[in-house]
Amino acid sequence: MQIPVRLGPRSYSIVVEPGGLAKLGDHLRTLGLGSRTMVVSDAAIRARYGVVVAESLRTAGFAVTEVDIPAGEDAKTLDVAARCWDAFVEAGLDRTSTIVALGGGAVGDLAGFAAATYMRGMNFVQVPTTVLAQVDASIGGKTAIDHPRAKNLVGAFHQPRLVLVDPLTAITLPERDFRSGLAEIVKHGIVLDAAYFEDLERSTAPLLAREPGTLERIIGGSCRLKASVIERDPEEQSELRFALNYGHTIGHALEAATAYGRWTHGEAVSLGIVAEAHLARRIGLAGGDTVERQERLLAAVGLPTRATDVDATAVLDATRRDKKARDGKIPFVLAPAIGSFRVVYDVRSDDVRAALAVLAP
Repeated sequence: MQIPVRLGPRSYSIVVEPGGLAKLGDHLRTLGLGSRTMVVSDAAIRARYGVVVAESLRTAGFAVTEVDIPAGEDAKTLDVAARCWDAFVEAGLDRTSTIVALGGGAVGDLAGFAAATYMRGMNFVQVPTTVLAQVDASIGGKTAIDHPRAKNLVGAFHQPRLVLVDPLTAITLPERDFRSGLAEIVKHGIVLDAAYFEDLERSTAPLLAREPGTLERIIGGSCRLKASVIERDPEEQSELRFALNYGHTIGHALEAATAYGRWTHGEAVSLGIVAEAHLARRIGLAGGDTVERQERLLAAVGLPTRATDVDATAVLDATRRDKKARDGKIPFVLAPAIGSFRVVYDVRSDDVRAALAVLAP
């Protein structure tokens, strides 16, 4: 499956291909990129997939060097970015060279940021190995490192030359990581496509069983939905791309309020979806059935819909640092019905608190 992302001179393709890791070199050769590549990954991912990726690149005629970075959010610091820049210099990389981000969303964020800022921008290819990265983080050109007070606060838009998604990598993911990625898939259905949401409702059993055909169809469908948004709003200049923030205003705030240590990103987004769904009902925007269907599907795929000890004051404080704030106003993406969204400003703090209270078991 090949999904074009049409952005004029910055256009690229998302290739969803079972076994695609072994064909990475062929795809890069087709793009006519320079002969030098560097694979950025964490040690565990490189141990699992590094050999097949490096062999594919070398067989296609590319020189390959590698750099390891910490796993997870620990990678997204200025010190780690500087380590990558040093490695780029030592390897003699230039603007024709290509950085290959092999791993989850944090690897892509960090490697993309390093590529965006080295020599004012160099080639960058996303090879996501988690569901979360495949359907969300790898698509759209967002690159970033974290600030102590907010996630992804320092970054740049830098579109990749290619996103290569091998859905078979999802089969080997730990259960918690696999389910975490499903939050973004559910989100896409809620705000972008009612038919896709209905497909998810019907497909929970084969999806959770990681049936290869279902993985390819669902992951590919989610990639297609995100690509359709990126094409029309590549740098968040309109409210359209805000749709992708559904569940994230409160989800990111939950992560920040707990120092990113309590929930995975997908778990926090799931809780954010529940809270924001109830917020939509509270302000009269959504009906009960819309809220209930969201909760049912999240629960069916094993994501949390309730949480104890949520500090509403800390969460509210964190929402005020949301990157999508406009002139001090926080935009809440809400779903009036499955398959649609609306951006609402000036949401009262009391209403947000009431929505957070719903998360209590």
